[in-house]
Amino acid sequence: MFRTEIEGQSSPAKLTYSSKVLTIGSCFSDSIGERLEKSKFDIKVNPFGTIFNPLSIFELLELSLERSEILEHATLKRDGYYLNYKFHSSFRAKTKDTLHKRMESALTEVRDRLAEADFIFITFGTAWVYEQLKTHMLVANCHKVPQKEFNKRLIAVEEIIPAFFTLKESINQLNPKAQFIITVSPVRHTRDTLALNSVSKSVLRLAAHYMQDMASDVHYFPAYEIMMDDLRDYRFFEKDLIHPNEQAIDYIWEKFIGTYLDEKSKHTLEKWAKVSQALNHKPFNPKSGSHQKFLKNTLEQLYQLKKDLPTEKEISLLKKQLK
Repeated sequence: MFRTEIEGQSSPAKLTYSSKVLTIGSCFSDSIGERLEKSKFDIKVNPFGTIFNPLSIFELLELSLERSEILEHATLKRDGYYLNYKFHSSFRAKTKDTLHKRMESALTEVRDRLAEADFIFITFGTAWVYEQLKTHMLVANCHKVPQKEFNKRLIAVEEIIPAFFTLKESINQLNPKAQFIITVSPVRHTRDTLALNSVSKSVLRLAAHYMQDMASDVHYFPAYEIMMDDLRDYRFFEKDLIHPNEQAIDYIWEKFIGTYLDEKSKHTLEKWAKVSQALNHKPFNPKSGSHQKFLKNTLEQLYQLKKDLPTEKEISLLKKQLK
Protein backbone atom coordinates (compact mmCIF):
# COMPACT_ATOMS: atom_id res chain seq x y z
CA MET A 1 0.00 0.00 0.00
CA PHE A 2 1.60 3.25 -1.16
CA ARG A 3 -1.40 5.53 -0.75
CA THR A 4 -4.18 6.33 1.68
CA GLU A 5 -7.49 6.06 -0.15
CA ILE A 6 -10.44 8.09 1.12
CA GLU A 7 -13.05 5.85 2.68
CA GLY A 8 -15.95 4.88 0.44
CA GLN A 9 -18.48 7.68 0.20
CA SER A 10 -22.23 7.25 0.00
CA SER A 11 -25.11 9.68 -0.03
CA PRO A 12 -28.87 9.31 0.38
CA ALA A 13 -29.29 12.15 -2.13
CA LYS A 14 -28.93 10.82 -5.65
CA LEU A 15 -28.37 12.82 -8.80
CA THR A 16 -30.27 11.59 -11.87
CA TYR A 17 -30.58 12.73 -15.47
CA SER A 18 -33.87 14.39 -14.58
CA SER A 19 -32.17 16.48 -11.84
CA LYS A 20 -31.62 20.20 -12.28
CA VAL A 21 -28.27 21.41 -10.93
CA LEU A 22 -26.57 24.72 -10.14
CA THR A 23 -22.86 25.07 -9.35
CA ILE A 24 -21.35 28.16 -7.78
CA GLY A 25 -18.09 29.09 -6.11
CA SER A 26 -14.41 28.58 -6.79
CA CYS A 27 -12.90 27.06 -9.93
CA PHE A 28 -13.55 23.53 -8.65
CA SER A 29 -17.26 24.23 -9.24
CA ASP A 30 -16.28 24.84 -12.86
CA SER A 31 -14.35 21.56 -13.05
CA ILE A 32 -17.18 19.37 -11.75
CA GLY A 33 -19.85 21.48 -13.44
CA GLU A 34 -18.22 21.22 -16.86
CA ARG A 35 -17.97 17.43 -16.47
CA LEU A 36 -21.67 17.24 -15.64
CA GLU A 37 -22.49 19.53 -18.56
CA LYS A 38 -20.48 17.44 -21.03
CA SER A 39 -22.22 14.38 -19.63
CA LYS A 40 -25.58 15.89 -20.66
CA PHE A 41 -26.89 16.79 -17.21
CA ASP A 42 -29.27 19.75 -16.87
CA ILE A 43 -26.92 22.20 -15.21
CA LYS A 44 -26.00 25.88 -14.87
CA VAL A 45 -22.25 26.17 -14.29
CA ASN A 46 -20.99 29.09 -12.20
CA PRO A 47 -23.22 31.78 -13.77
CA PHE A 48 -21.51 34.48 -11.68
CA GLY A 49 -18.00 33.40 -12.62
CA THR A 50 -15.43 32.25 -10.09
CA ILE A 51 -16.25 33.42 -6.55
CA PHE A 52 -13.87 32.26 -3.82
CA ASN A 53 -15.15 33.18 -0.37
CA PRO A 54 -18.36 31.81 1.21
CA LEU A 55 -19.84 35.17 2.25
CA SER A 56 -19.66 36.55 -1.30
CA ILE A 57 -21.16 33.34 -2.66
CA PHE A 58 -24.06 33.58 -0.23
CA GLU A 59 -24.50 37.30 -0.90
CA LEU A 60 -24.85 36.78 -4.66
CA LEU A 61 -27.35 33.98 -4.20
CA GLU A 62 -29.35 36.17 -1.80
CA LEU A 63 -29.14 39.02 -4.31
CA SER A 64 -30.59 36.80 -7.01
CA LEU A 65 -33.59 36.13 -4.77
CA GLU A 66 -34.14 39.72 -3.66
CA ARG A 67 -32.77 42.62 -5.70
CA SER A 68 -31.18 45.65 -4.05
CA GLU A 69 -29.14 48.70 -5.07
CA ILE A 70 -25.93 46.85 -4.28
CA LEU A 71 -25.13 46.58 -7.98
CA GLU A 72 -24.96 50.35 -8.34
CA HIS A 73 -22.74 51.32 -5.43
CA ALA A 74 -20.38 48.40 -6.03
CA THR A 75 -19.70 49.44 -9.65
CA LEU A 76 -16.32 50.88 -10.62
CA LYS A 77 -14.50 51.87 -13.78
CA ARG A 78 -11.00 50.65 -14.51
CA ASP A 79 -8.91 50.69 -17.72
CA GLY A 80 -11.88 51.77 -19.79
CA TYR A 81 -14.25 49.08 -18.49
CA TYR A 82 -17.02 49.06 -15.92
CA LEU A 83 -16.81 46.25 -13.37
CA ASN A 84 -18.53 45.37 -10.11
CA TYR A 85 -16.91 44.46 -6.80
CA LYS A 86 -19.50 41.75 -6.18
CA PHE A 87 -18.88 39.94 -9.48
CA HIS A 88 -16.05 38.16 -11.25
CA SER A 89 -13.94 40.21 -13.69
CA SER A 90 -15.55 38.37 -16.63
CA PHE A 91 -18.47 40.71 -15.97
CA ARG A 92 -17.13 43.83 -17.67
CA ALA A 93 -18.47 46.26 -20.24
CA LYS A 94 -17.71 49.57 -21.93
CA THR A 95 -20.85 51.14 -20.48
CA LYS A 96 -22.38 50.93 -17.02
CA ASP A 97 -25.79 50.14 -18.47
CA THR A 98 -24.45 47.17 -20.44
CA LEU A 99 -22.67 45.83 -17.35
CA HIS A 100 -25.80 46.14 -15.21
CA LYS A 101 -27.90 44.37 -17.83
CA ARG A 102 -25.40 41.48 -17.88
CA MET A 103 -25.42 41.23 -14.09
CA GLU A 104 -29.22 41.42 -13.93
CA SER A 105 -29.45 38.70 -16.56
CA ALA A 106 -27.15 36.44 -14.51
CA LEU A 107 -29.12 37.13 -11.33
CA THR A 108 -32.39 36.29 -13.08
CA GLU A 109 -30.88 33.11 -14.53
CA VAL A 110 -29.73 32.01 -11.08
CA ARG A 111 -33.04 32.91 -9.45
CA ASP A 112 -34.90 30.80 -12.01
CA ARG A 113 -32.53 27.90 -11.43
CA LEU A 114 -32.79 28.16 -7.63
CA ALA A 115 -36.57 27.89 -7.95
CA GLU A 116 -36.30 24.48 -9.63
CA ALA A 117 -32.89 23.11 -8.59
CA ASP A 118 -32.65 19.62 -7.16
CA PHE A 119 -28.98 20.15 -6.29
CA ILE A 120 -27.00 23.29 -5.45
CA PHE A 121 -23.28 22.55 -5.59
CA ILE A 122 -21.18 25.11 -3.65
CA THR A 123 -17.39 25.14 -3.51
CA PHE A 124 -15.54 27.25 -0.95
CA GLY A 125 -12.11 28.47 -2.07
CA THR A 126 -10.81 30.68 0.73
CA ALA A 127 -11.78 32.10 4.11
CA TRP A 128 -9.72 35.24 3.48
CA VAL A 129 -11.88 38.18 2.42
CA TYR A 130 -11.34 41.78 1.38
CA GLU A 131 -13.42 44.73 2.58
CA GLN A 132 -13.23 48.20 1.09
CA LEU A 133 -11.79 50.51 3.74
CA LYS A 134 -13.89 53.59 2.99
CA THR A 135 -17.23 51.73 2.89
CA HIS A 136 -16.51 48.48 4.81
CA MET A 137 -18.12 46.70 1.85
CA LEU A 138 -17.25 43.04 1.30
CA VAL A 139 -15.88 42.49 -2.20
CA ALA A 140 -15.79 39.27 -4.18
CA ASN A 141 -13.08 40.61 -6.49
CA CYS A 142 -10.68 43.53 -6.02
CA HIS A 143 -10.29 43.98 -9.80
CA LYS A 144 -6.62 44.92 -9.40
CA VAL A 145 -7.46 48.02 -7.35
CA PRO A 146 -4.46 48.65 -5.01
CA GLN A 147 -4.59 46.46 -1.91
CA LYS A 148 -4.09 49.50 0.32
CA GLU A 149 -7.75 50.35 -0.34
CA PHE A 150 -8.92 47.13 1.31
CA ASN A 151 -8.77 45.41 4.65
CA LYS A 152 -7.91 41.73 4.38
CA ARG A 153 -9.23 39.51 7.14
CA LEU A 154 -9.97 35.90 7.96
CA ILE A 155 -13.68 35.20 8.38
CA ALA A 156 -14.77 32.89 11.18
CA VAL A 157 -16.78 29.69 11.22
CA GLU A 158 -19.30 31.63 13.32
CA GLU A 159 -19.85 33.99 10.37
CA ILE A 160 -20.13 31.34 7.66
CA ILE A 161 -22.67 29.04 9.32
CA PRO A 162 -25.43 31.59 10.13
CA ALA A 163 -24.96 33.25 6.73
CA PHE A 164 -25.44 29.89 5.03
CA PHE A 165 -28.55 28.96 6.98
CA THR A 166 -30.10 32.38 6.38
CA LEU A 167 -29.58 31.81 2.66
CA LYS A 168 -30.81 28.22 2.89
CA GLU A 169 -34.03 29.36 4.53
CA SER A 170 -34.64 31.83 1.69
CA ILE A 171 -33.99 29.17 -0.94
CA ASN A 172 -36.17 26.61 0.84
CA GLN A 173 -39.09 29.04 0.91
CA LEU A 174 -38.84 29.15 -2.87
CA ASN A 175 -37.80 25.53 -3.39
CA PRO A 176 -38.15 23.09 -0.47
CA LYS A 177 -36.74 20.13 -2.41
CA ALA A 178 -33.25 21.61 -2.98
CA GLN A 179 -30.30 19.56 -1.74
CA PHE A 180 -26.94 21.22 -1.05
CA ILE A 181 -23.55 19.67 -1.81
CA ILE A 182 -20.66 21.53 -0.17
CA THR A 183 -17.01 21.10 -1.12
CA VAL A 184 -13.74 22.77 -0.16
CA SER A 185 -11.56 23.51 -3.17
CA PRO A 186 -8.33 21.49 -3.33
CA VAL A 187 -6.60 24.45 -5.02
CA ARG A 188 -4.14 26.08 -2.62
CA HIS A 189 -4.07 29.88 -2.40
CA THR A 190 -0.30 30.31 -2.20
CA ARG A 191 -0.51 34.13 -2.27
CA ASP A 192 -1.71 33.85 1.32
CA THR A 193 1.38 31.69 2.05
CA LEU A 194 1.03 27.95 2.54
CA ALA A 195 0.72 28.37 6.29
CA LEU A 196 -2.17 30.83 6.04
CA ASN A 197 -3.75 28.81 3.24
CA SER A 198 -3.91 25.92 5.70
CA VAL A 199 -5.58 28.17 8.26
CA SER A 200 -8.11 29.25 5.63
CA LYS A 201 -8.90 25.71 4.48
CA SER A 202 -9.30 24.64 8.12
CA VAL A 203 -11.95 27.31 8.66
CA LEU A 204 -13.81 26.26 5.52
CA ARG A 205 -13.63 22.58 6.35
CA LEU A 206 -14.88 23.09 9.90
CA ALA A 207 -17.76 25.25 8.67
CA ALA A 208 -18.71 22.60 6.09
CA HIS A 209 -18.63 19.92 8.81
CA TYR A 210 -21.08 21.79 11.02
CA MET A 211 -23.31 22.73 8.08
CA GLN A 212 -23.64 19.07 7.11
CA ASP A 213 -24.13 18.04 10.72
CA MET A 214 -26.94 20.55 11.25
CA ALA A 215 -29.13 19.71 8.24
CA SER A 216 -30.04 16.43 6.53
CA ASP A 217 -30.25 18.10 3.10
CA VAL A 218 -26.67 19.42 3.29
CA HIS A 219 -23.95 17.02 2.13
CA TYR A 220 -20.17 17.27 2.09
CA PHE A 221 -18.06 15.86 -0.73
CA PRO A 222 -14.37 15.45 0.26
CA ALA A 223 -12.67 16.81 -2.85
CA TYR A 224 -10.09 18.55 -0.69
CA GLU A 225 -9.23 15.38 1.23
CA ILE A 226 -9.08 13.27 -1.93
CA MET A 227 -6.54 15.67 -3.44
CA MET A 228 -4.45 16.26 -0.33
CA ASP A 229 -4.50 12.80 1.28
CA ASP A 230 -5.23 10.30 -1.49
CA LEU A 231 -3.51 11.98 -4.46
CA ARG A 232 -0.71 13.50 -2.39
CA ASP A 233 1.89 13.50 -5.15
CA TYR A 234 2.94 16.32 -7.46
CA ARG A 235 2.35 14.15 -10.54
CA PHE A 236 -1.35 14.91 -9.97
CA PHE A 237 -0.81 18.68 -10.26
CA GLU A 238 -0.39 21.09 -13.16
CA LYS A 239 2.99 22.68 -13.81
CA ASP A 240 2.13 25.47 -11.36
CA LEU A 241 2.06 22.77 -8.62
CA ILE A 242 -1.19 24.31 -7.34
CA HIS A 243 -4.06 23.20 -9.58
CA PRO A 244 -5.12 19.55 -9.97
CA ASN A 245 -4.29 18.19 -13.41
CA GLU A 246 -6.63 16.30 -15.74
CA GLN A 247 -5.73 12.94 -14.23
CA ALA A 248 -6.58 14.17 -10.72
CA ILE A 249 -9.87 15.71 -11.86
CA ASP A 250 -10.75 12.44 -13.62
CA TYR A 251 -10.16 10.57 -10.37
CA ILE A 252 -12.18 13.02 -8.25
CA TRP A 253 -14.94 12.94 -10.88
CA GLU A 254 -15.15 9.15 -10.61
CA LYS A 255 -15.45 9.47 -6.83
CA PHE A 256 -18.14 12.11 -7.26
CA ILE A 257 -20.35 10.11 -9.64
CA GLY A 258 -19.81 7.02 -7.49
CA THR A 259 -21.18 8.94 -4.52
CA TYR A 260 -24.09 10.86 -6.01
CA LEU A 261 -25.33 9.15 -9.19
CA ASP A 262 -28.06 6.54 -9.00
CA GLU A 263 -27.48 3.21 -10.79
CA LYS A 264 -29.62 4.01 -13.81
CA SER A 265 -27.81 7.31 -14.38
CA LYS A 266 -24.41 5.63 -14.01
CA HIS A 267 -25.42 3.17 -16.73
CA THR A 268 -26.66 5.99 -18.98
CA LEU A 269 -23.46 7.95 -18.35
CA GLU A 270 -21.35 4.94 -19.39
CA LYS A 271 -23.30 4.61 -22.65
CA TRP A 272 -23.00 8.34 -23.34
CA ALA A 273 -19.24 8.26 -22.67
CA LYS A 274 -18.82 5.61 -25.39
CA VAL A 275 -20.99 7.50 -27.87
CA SER A 276 -19.23 10.77 -27.05
CA GLN A 277 -15.88 9.14 -27.79
CA ALA A 278 -17.27 7.92 -31.14
CA LEU A 279 -18.49 11.43 -31.97
CA ASN A 280 -14.96 12.76 -31.49
CA HIS A 281 -13.55 10.24 -33.98
CA LYS A 282 -11.78 11.89 -36.93
CA PRO A 283 -12.16 9.73 -40.08
CA PHE A 284 -9.41 9.36 -42.69
CA ASN A 285 -12.04 9.18 -45.44
CA PRO A 286 -15.48 10.51 -44.38
CA LYS A 287 -17.17 9.08 -47.49
CA SER A 288 -15.83 5.54 -47.17
CA GLY A 289 -18.26 2.67 -46.67
CA SER A 290 -16.72 1.74 -43.34
CA HIS A 291 -17.13 5.26 -41.97
CA GLN A 292 -20.70 5.49 -43.22
CA LYS A 293 -21.44 2.24 -41.40
CA PHE A 294 -19.76 3.67 -38.31
CA LEU A 295 -21.99 6.77 -38.55
CA LYS A 296 -25.14 4.66 -38.83
CA ASN A 297 -24.16 2.59 -35.78
CA THR A 298 -23.42 5.73 -33.78
CA LEU A 299 -26.69 7.28 -34.93
CA GLU A 300 -28.60 4.24 -33.73
CA GLN A 301 -26.96 4.54 -30.30
CA LEU A 302 -27.94 8.22 -30.16
CA TYR A 303 -31.56 7.32 -30.92
CA GLN A 304 -31.49 4.78 -28.11
CA LEU A 305 -30.13 7.40 -25.70
CA LYS A 306 -32.66 10.03 -26.81
CA LYS A 307 -35.25 8.83 -24.29
CA ASP A 308 -32.86 9.73 -21.45
CA LEU A 309 -30.64 12.46 -22.88
CA PRO A 310 -30.99 15.52 -25.14
CA THR A 311 -29.17 14.13 -28.19
CA GLU A 312 -31.06 16.03 -30.93
CA LYS A 313 -28.03 18.19 -31.79
CA GLU A 314 -25.74 15.18 -32.25
CA ILE A 315 -28.35 13.30 -34.27
CA SER A 316 -28.78 16.25 -36.62
CA LEU A 317 -25.01 16.56 -37.04
CA LEU A 318 -24.55 12.90 -37.95
CA LYS A 319 -27.47 12.92 -40.38
CA LYS A 320 -25.72 15.65 -42.35
CA GLN A 321 -22.64 13.41 -42.68
CA LEU A 322 -24.52 10.45 -44.11
CA LYS A 323 -24.58 9.97 -47.87
